[in-house]
Amino acid sequence: MTPTDDPGGAAAARSADRALRAAARHSAGRTAAVFGCSLAAACAALAEPAVLGHCLDLLLRRDPAGTRWALLYAALTLAEVLLDASTTRLTGSVDARSAAWLRRRGLTALLGTAPHHAERHPGEVSARFTAHAAAAGTVPAAAATAATALLPPIGGLAALFLVDVWTGVAFLVGLPLLALLLRTFARASGASVGRYQEVQLAMAGRLAEALAGARTIAAAGTADREAARILVHLPELGREGRKMWRIYGAATARTGTLMPLLLYVVLAVGGLRLAAGALGVGGLLAAVRYAGLAAGVGAVTGRLAAVVRGRAAAHRTAALLDLPELPQGDRHRAPAGPGTLELRGVRVERAGRTVLHDVDLRIPGGSTTAVVGRSGSGKTLLAAVAGRLTTCDAGQVLLDGTPLEELTEGALRREVGHAFERPALFGDSVGAAIAFGAPPEPGPDAVRAAARAAGADPFVRRLPDGYRTPLADAPMSGGELQRLGLARAFCHAGRLLVLDDATSSLDTVTAREVERALVHGVRAGTRLVVTHRASAAARADLVVWLEDGRVRATGTHAGLWRDPAYRAVFGGGGAPAAERAEAPGGGPAAQETVR
Repeated sequence: MTPTDDPGGAAAARSADRALRAAARHSAGRTAAVFGCSLAAACAALAEPAVLGHCLDLLLRRDPAGTRWALLYAALTLAEVLLDASTTRLTGSVDARSAAWLRRRGLTALLGTAPHHAERHPGEVSARFTAHAAAAGTVPAAAATAATALLPPIGGLAALFLVDVWTGVAFLVGLPLLALLLRTFARASGASVGRYQEVQLAMAGRLAEALAGARTIAAAGTADREAARILVHLPELGREGRKMWRIYGAATARTGTLMPLLLYVVLAVGGLRLAAGALGVGGLLAAVRYAGLAAGVGAVTGRLAAVVRGRAAAHRTAALLDLPELPQGDRHRAPAGPGTLELRGVRVERAGRTVLHDVDLRIPGGSTTAVVGRSGSGKTLLAAVAGRLTTCDAGQVLLDGTPLEELTEGALRREVGHAFERPALFGDSVGAAIAFGAPPEPGPDAVRAAARAAGADPFVRRLPDGYRTPLADAPMSGGELQRLGLARAFCHAGRLLVLDDATSSLDTVTAREVERALVHGVRAGTRLVVTHRASAAARADLVVWLEDGRVRATGTHAGLWRDPAYRAVFGGGGAPAAERAEAPGGGPAAQETVR
């Protein structure tokens, strides 16, 4: 994801805390209500022992006021029950709203960043949006209730001193040991939970990879091997899970052992004070009840554990919020022009390594330019930079003299269209998938015209409901899927149309029909075509030959074909294509190859 992914880094912790504070502000009213109800319940719990003790003393003296105090005690008990129920209900609401806010903000950041951030590690991204966002969403309410959960123990201890100083001193003796237990728990559980979630993310990522490549796995007969690869960290996950619960269980057991001992000490001291006449029966009862509240500091362990788990999950969810936004400008319209594309000194880096080196290109408006090169030469990245699907670390990209970063997103997408090797289709129907894109939405006639230009109209008409067929009911081959992706791009063609290997799954005849449609059947403009087909390069007005992220040469296909290294890009050799075939639109058509 990003450098902030390091769960142990200070930057990650600060980012997670900022996200959690913002989530709490989003449900500030409900979080305050959780705090208020929890605080009121704690105050009622603190008042109950004193009221009960005084009531008992009055009843033992047969004082008529004892009935009123008994009713007051019953009212306090009822209030505590109702306030606890309200706290529980409000906590569920705050948890859900906080998780939803984190997911919404994360999704906005993910879709607003350069696509290469979103496309990496889809399994991990899914886990961050689901389980980790849900766990992080519990922190605001858990922190509010954890803060008020301290009130009964602290108030109970203070009340012990008010009831009788020696009962307070007796309880105070065991507090340093209890504080040490809680501190040790917080440190140990934080590290354990963090590692547990890291292993979860790794397994989710491998599962997503396997699901995406299910056909390949089936064809290779490697299902058992893939299952083993996905589950290789399952023992470690089990160990970390058991370790996490051992830490929690050990802390609970130790505090659970210490608390009764403290209560017995207080009871013994209170009994001695009662025998000495320094404490009444009601006072002794109140002292024992307050000692129980003071001992409840051990119950804070559970609230603390929830906060620790939530913060660890927030470290990962916050990584989505910190994704760099793809900057957009404020110009709503680019000056008119033929679609001249310029790249000036463009450099792009990935993971500290330069992958595009100082690219300088000028592509005349209205022309078709093919980008060729071996796998890994930077063709797809160049296409992404040209269409501003990613930013460049140095240099500028201009369309008719206007830097693309100065355009608003709407203006940019009206002027620059894209088609990809593996298009993703969105919409309720096939027609809606073709129309999908920046406004204005094209009408039915424009959708059908784009489908005809992409060679998709015949197979779409054969579907049960034609263009109204739901996508889920329209099984398609790879070539048909690519044709719909091309149709969508043609439907929204602007001054610049970027085709990133968008015809790789088409047969030769269909690919040539699409190439002709680019010239005659689609809105006139500039075409940037990433291709592995020699015929597509032959029909282009200009060829840009990339090698190791640098422009090795530019020129016509016929001129470049004289270079054996250029022919080797297509797996070709021998005589140039011009001597073997003449393209329909003029220019040489080289032999077809597929990668």
